[in-house]
Amino acid sequence: MKALLRLQLLIVVCLLALPASMLGAAQARPNVLFIAIDDLNDWVGCLGGHPQAQTPHLDRLAARGTLFLNAHIQSPLCNPCRASVLTGLRPSTTGIYGLRPGLRDVEATRHAVTLPQYFARHGYFTACFGKVHHDGSIPPRLHTNEFNVWGPAPGIPVPPTKFVQTPDAIRAMDWGVFPTDDRDQADWKIAEAAIAQLNSLPPNQPFFLAVGFRLPHVPCFASQKWFDLYPPEDQIVLPQVLADDRADVPEFAWYLHWKLPEPRLSWLEQANQWRPLVRAYLASTTFMDSQIGRLLDALDALPARDRTVVVLWSDHGWHLGEKAITGKNTLWERSTRVPLIFAGPGVAQGRCAQPVELLDLYPTLVEWCGLPSRTGLEGHSLVPQLKDPRTPRPWPAITTHNVGNHAIRSEHWRYIRYADGSEELYDRRVDPHEWTNLARDPQHAAVLRDHARWLPKLDASPAPGSAHRVLTQTNGVWFWEGRRIDPAEKED
Repeated sequence: MKALLRLQLLIVVCLLALPASMLGAAQARPNVLFIAIDDLNDWVGCLGGHPQAQTPHLDRLAARGTLFLNAHIQSPLCNPCRASVLTGLRPSTTGIYGLRPGLRDVEATRHAVTLPQYFARHGYFTACFGKVHHDGSIPPRLHTNEFNVWGPAPGIPVPPTKFVQTPDAIRAMDWGVFPTDDRDQADWKIAEAAIAQLNSLPPNQPFFLAVGFRLPHVPCFASQKWFDLYPPEDQIVLPQVLADDRADVPEFAWYLHWKLPEPRLSWLEQANQWRPLVRAYLASTTFMDSQIGRLLDALDALPARDRTVVVLWSDHGWHLGEKAITGKNTLWERSTRVPLIFAGPGVAQGRCAQPVELLDLYPTLVEWCGLPSRTGLEGHSLVPQLKDPRTPRPWPAITTHNVGNHAIRSEHWRYIRYADGSEELYDRRVDPHEWTNLARDPQHAAVLRDHARWLPKLDASPAPGSAHRVLTQTNGVWFWEGRRIDPAEKED
């Protein structure tokens, strides 16, 4: 009898000595539903970014878990941001700054083990639907190397002719009522494919299911019923803007979005398109939210719901007139701040005001799901905040757009350093619109120094093959997408 007790005690001691990764192999690990959204800023009900925004399904997800109020992206552009999220590396480390090249074409990331690959290596079934990686960044021959299942990723449908004749004739730069049937929308098809996968998962295997929705990325289209949820255009609330907002902003700030298809605010006002664009952005957001609702309903109908952590994020924000522009590609709050929500078993219900980065997703999910920890990741786990949202963090959020341009976002301040050395500083407590640049105020010299110490030590050159929205310098001359910048050509 004593020998049996000694043997049982020895077994218990040995089990306790096993690493968590091995114990996890014998236990049911959490599933992951990984939801990405394209170009969604804080115009979400639970974030209060726009008083008329209607996002009931994002709001109910936030109510179930932890809502991060101060979450920021690594780059205000699709490809570098998504490459950063999936590899756990900063753009300033990899040299991925533009819409090209894809991460498998860059030496620093060619063999990087991405987040879904790491889960697959530890027994997870992985699948993606919609826009998870940036479109075209992964060659089709490599699709199944990235996920076990690479599902459909349809693009947003467009009408035969543009509704809005913007200065740039690109078809994607458009907004209005289209199509008539929601089932023709890309996001409906993406949700439908993801739901089908949820209902046919491999048995007895945890899953990592990534779903990337396209709206409210332009073209901002939705059927009539989603527009009808909003007031007529003359009653749409416009973003608050300051007429001379950029008077105290360095001229170099224009270089980060020098020539873009997104129209300037001046054109929207002249063409009477500001209110229509705002209404279309809101309507397309609400339609996209309805597809998130379909996906969450499908998960809730499954037993797996009680073992699934849901993480929802957007790849960057979007200006709708603030700072005199539309689009992204800036280091201001409107472009860098995004929704970030975690919900699921064990996740605390609450709101976290600490600055966090999308770079934190990789280490967070690895730790939360009990996988072996990974070295070389540049983010920091959010598990302490998922257990108690009041837990402080010592790190700020860092956003980079092209070489040498960085924003440092702490709990109360935004500091920007441009590649030419010019700076901006905003006290978000008293200046939530970032209208007053305090960088030249001697009273704030200590704040500048404290934030500047977080600037990345490495500023990698653009990776070979970099293209589209890339800013470079040669012999002291600045070039935008390969064309020399002439300040006389600035479009205000």
